[in-house]
This record gives sequence, C-alpha cells and structure tokens, in this order.
Amino acid sequence: MNVLAACTFDLKFTYVLPGWEGSALDSRILENAIHNEDNLNVPQGKFYLADAGYMLRSGFITPYRSIRYHLREYSRHPPENPKELFNLRHSSLRNAIERAFGVLKNRFPILSEMSRYNVATVSKIIIACCILHNFLMNFDPDEEIIAQVDRDLMNNVPEDRASRENIARGEDERRGEILRDTIAAKMWNDYIRRQH
Repeated sequence: MNVLAACTFDLKFTYVLPGWEGSALDSRILENAIHNEDNLNVPQGKFYLADAGYMLRSGFITPYRSIRYHLREYSRHPPENPKELFNLRHSSLRNAIERAFGVLKNRFPILSEMSRYNVATVSKIIIACCILHNFLMNFDPDEEIIAQVDRDLMNNVPEDRASRENIARGEDERRGEILRDTIAAKMWNDYIRRQH
C-alpha cells in the first residue's frame, strides 16, 4: 500500500493519506491529495520537499534529475555546481520523512504485519499509529529508536522512483523550476562565498 505523508523536521506527521494500491504513481496520489476534501494545503509562500517520484511544481520542490542526490554520494566528493549543492541539501532535509517513517515502523511493528486486514482497516491503523507517533514524539521521542533509524538510513540508499514517472510539463511545473533554480543559485553563491 502507498501512503502519502508530510512531516515536520522534528519528525511529526502533518498530513497522512493511506489507502492507495502499491502500484499507484506518486504524482497521481499527490493530485488526489491536493484535490481531496481533506486536501493537502501548501501554506502561502511555502513549499514541500518531495522526492523525484513527484511532479515538480511551485508547492512541491523535487531534486534535479540525473544529478547526484543521495547523501552517501557526497561523503568523499563535495558538490561541484549549484544543482549538486541543491540536491545535497534537498536530500539532507527530505531525510526527515524517511526518518519519521522509520521511527513509526520501529515503534509500531503492526505496520509490518497488515496483510490480513482489509484496506479500510489498514488505513485506520496507519492513521492511528501516526497520531500516536506524534503524541509520543512530544512526550517520549525514544532517542534510541531515532538513532537506530538514522544508522539504517545511512547504510541504505532509498529507491529512486523517478524512472516510473512520465510527467507532462505545465505552468505550475515551470514556476517550480524557477523557484528551484533561484534557491540553487542563492545556495551556490553563499557556498562559494564561504569557501573564500
């Protein structure tokens, strides 16, 4: 089952949409989330960091394609241009969602054993676990689980789902490109300035 989720940098879920079949394209699920009655809203002047499986748009900024991305790829070779620096920082920040899911799965083992339940029940269990997770992150974040998830993430490169997508370009995607390019250029200028 596919689950679309958004989280904060302190690993709390702010939006969860479970219930999609595993073969559903990420961008199709996102379109549903945006137009659903309990829709995923992008706050004015803000954007979400999304993985390469999603469509680049003004409210959902994806990494540059065909450019180094995963943190491990930069461990011995620093970024050489604005796009590489952007992807490095995008990966570093977007890692929060991977960490949030890792903590969620470690905290609630039932999430790994749900094949016996129907889709409606699985969706309710996922949402309940996310709510409990958010509560526990406030009162008992369990640093040991978080540290284990961080170690696991450093040893695994996440799947790049970009190759599964064939996305039509639109005006919102163009605005997303302009925003991403502007951010990348500013990051690069600051990076070069600090090098000297």
